[in-house]
Amino acid sequence: MASLRYRTMLPAAVAIFAGLAAGATITTFDIPNAGTGQYQGTLPESIDGMNNIVGFWVDGNNVYHGFVRASDGAITTFDAPGAGTAANQGTLAYTLNGLGEIAGTSIDGRGESHGLLRKRDGNIILFEAAGATGPGQGTVAGNITNVDEMAGYYLDQNFVYHGFVRASNGAITTFDAPDAGTGMFQGTLPDFGTGLNNSGAIAGSALDANNVYQGFLRAVDGTFTSISVPGAGTGQYQGTLPASINSAGAITGSYINGKLVYHGFLLAAGGAITKFDVPGAFNTVPQTISETGATCGYYTDFSGVAHGFVRSVDGFFTKFDVPGAGTGPGQGTSAVTINAYGVVEGYYEDANNAYHGFLRTP
Repeated sequence: MASLRYRTMLPAAVAIFAGLAAGATITTFDIPNAGTGQYQGTLPESIDGMNNIVGFWVDGNNVYHGFVRASDGAITTFDAPGAGTAANQGTLAYTLNGLGEIAGTSIDGRGESHGLLRKRDGNIILFEAAGATGPGQGTVAGNITNVDEMAGYYLDQNFVYHGFVRASNGAITTFDAPDAGTGMFQGTLPDFGTGLNNSGAIAGSALDANNVYQGFLRAVDGTFTSISVPGAGTGQYQGTLPASINSAGAITGSYINGKLVYHGFLLAAGGAITKFDVPGAFNTVPQTISETGATCGYYTDFSGVAHGFVRSVDGFFTKFDVPGAGTGPGQGTSAVTINAYGVVEGYYEDANNAYHGFLRTP
């Protein structure tokens, strides 16, 4: 399959801030040619153990493009074959494995999404899950293991979500969580980025027939275990939202109470649940649990501004803001993933609502 990707070794715009948040170093970066308007810019999505980062950037025409930022700061950008070139079309990279292979999606010129696997040599393979073939529908790959197993979701012709697993040989198995609704925009949603661990277990949530989120764990053999955090609400758009699973089977995520406030939780591999809130937070939203059990995410204060946090294995919180982050409602700092060495990547939204990437090294 011919590739329309392109490569640039131009240096990203970089600023380094030292001595922040207990001696951490924060490096900010922008992809060359990323847009600078509202909701444009650079959006990192995942980091590996070598500090390589993948994500996507939004250009001045609101078109998406994938990128890889190597540990030395060199940036490679790419576009999938057939990716659309109009607003809200293009290529989105979501995660990478330890071999440098990437999972994501390509949105074509009619608005249909296609699953994407980018091999280490830059070759891009597109694939579809059954029943996902129309504009506004399609296949989105959000996870990849070190043996090329992938997981994600597809949106069918009735606009219902379903999960899938793609084996390394390309065979696709689709699945629905037991509590998944069958109405428009209900269904099964595996987590993105770190929702599939290297053992093949998948964490995620199902939006049921009453529009309540029901957490789940899908084992390698296809059996489901329900995840419900005590205190989670039972009304519309309340419930339990797992966000990440590590190789030991520990899961982090959020639960939404009856007042639509988000709180964090940690589900140990043995089944014990620990609930937590960042001190001073209105909403606490964990995003990722590392292989060593640390978590990262963001919290919003009572003014609606986002701030990054890291929660250590022993429950200690480190809060941080990236210099340059906006201080208005909906702006601020969002930590997205943390690797086994405690290095965090994410993005910040500035005062003009443009996005920029960052790397935080402890």
